[in-house]
Amino acid sequence: MEEKEILLKTTEGLNASIVSLSTTNKNQSEQIKNLQERIKELTAQVAWLNRQLFGRKSEKLRVYDPNMPDLFAGEFSGLRQQVEEKRDEAVKKIEKESVEDGKRNRQNRKMTEDLPVLETDTIEPKGVEIAPMPLMPVDKCIADTSLLAEILLQKYEYHVPFYRQIQQYRHLGMKGLTESTLTGWFKKTVELLKPLYEELKREVFFCDYVQADETTVPVINREKHKADKEYLWMVRSVMEKLVIFHYDGGSRAGAVIESLANQYNFKGYLQCDGFAGYETAFKTNPNVRLLNCLVHIRRHFEQTLDENREMAQHALTQIQHIYKIERQCDEAGLSYDERRQTRQELSRPIMEAMKVWMETEGIKYSPSSLTGKVITYAYTKWDNIMRCLDDGRLYWDNNLAENVQRPITLSRKNLLFCGNHEAAVNMSVICSLLATCKALDVNPRVYLNDVIAQMPYHKKATQEELLNLLPHKWKLKHPECVLTKQ
Repeated sequence: MEEKEILLKTTEGLNASIVSLSTTNKNQSEQIKNLQERIKELTAQVAWLNRQLFGRKSEKLRVYDPNMPDLFAGEFSGLRQQVEEKRDEAVKKIEKESVEDGKRNRQNRKMTEDLPVLETDTIEPKGVEIAPMPLMPVDKCIADTSLLAEILLQKYEYHVPFYRQIQQYRHLGMKGLTESTLTGWFKKTVELLKPLYEELKREVFFCDYVQADETTVPVINREKHKADKEYLWMVRSVMEKLVIFHYDGGSRAGAVIESLANQYNFKGYLQCDGFAGYETAFKTNPNVRLLNCLVHIRRHFEQTLDENREMAQHALTQIQHIYKIERQCDEAGLSYDERRQTRQELSRPIMEAMKVWMETEGIKYSPSSLTGKVITYAYTKWDNIMRCLDDGRLYWDNNLAENVQRPITLSRKNLLFCGNHEAAVNMSVICSLLATCKALDVNPRVYLNDVIAQMPYHKKATQEELLNLLPHKWKLKHPECVLTKQ
């Protein structure tokens, strides 16, 4: 009896050990699987960082090997055939046309050899009449409009800080200038131009297609004795080529762009990157239709080349086809309606096939893996991007907005920081006018000289008077000040 009890207890102990070992084995297997996925993700990140540091940085797509295994093999064979037929039908119609630039015949202006000379005698009346002195942009200031305009240009067009400007003026023989003097002139000139800035904001949001982005700007925090990373918003009306920068206490919250849109009752398309603040701001706003950026999605897929080359190559190839169609439309000089029809015929099958492909591919990868994250990101933005199929004016990407912010980056590297929040607001005023001049090919020096001289006469200006002083209206009256491309 004792032996039976001993055997029974031994058996129970062994069974408990088996259960314990089985549980431990299961937990360790799950842990090994998670660690393998993490190792794979980190390996891809290291490979991508090495390529950024030591490899090629071009985003140009490498030639795809057609002999690579098909992603749609197996359980999705029926769906693959349907998708491939639609995609191939559209891709076959993409033909690259060579466009030869017509060479313009050079027309040299010939001066006449014999110029007539007309001699006149002018009799000056007696006495001297003194003309009334024009209103000065800055009261009790020895600087004229050209110097005030030059100070603004030097700081935010050529990114020269005040202390280096003073060195330049000293070399030109101008003595006695100090940073505090230039700062005082600068602030009063910006204050003079703020009504134009407010009117420019109204004009931008009056348009029905804008692009938005945000960038960082260091601002000194006097209490913490350091520079805080604050945010500067940019909004660009695509068709009218008007640009504004907006600083709201350095906040990057979606409430900033939402407040701007509501303030000016914006209705239309707003194109942006994948920042979640835009979705939060306009999720319930029926007047604003969000567009996302195809280039941002392309960059995300490009980062997965080291982890899953086959999948990444497929996605990059389809995006390449979309841009081939756009290049074809540009070379043919199609109207917006013709471009829309071409997109419906050629681009829509590719876009719809990509959406189906992401739906079938997404379930194959762990959501925590790099590939899974990229497919999830692209899929959640895809419907917004497909809105470009319905309007030939819309761009597939947000590149124009990113290009507008490059001068801000140069200023950040040369000026280092803004002294306070007021300085950041002043920066947004001047950079808005300069960026708009650049987009419209308006000579900023001539423009600022003229409007700074006129603004003292428009302190109680009507909306129409201010509108006529904005670059796009001013350009129509001064065609000689339009810059020509070299």
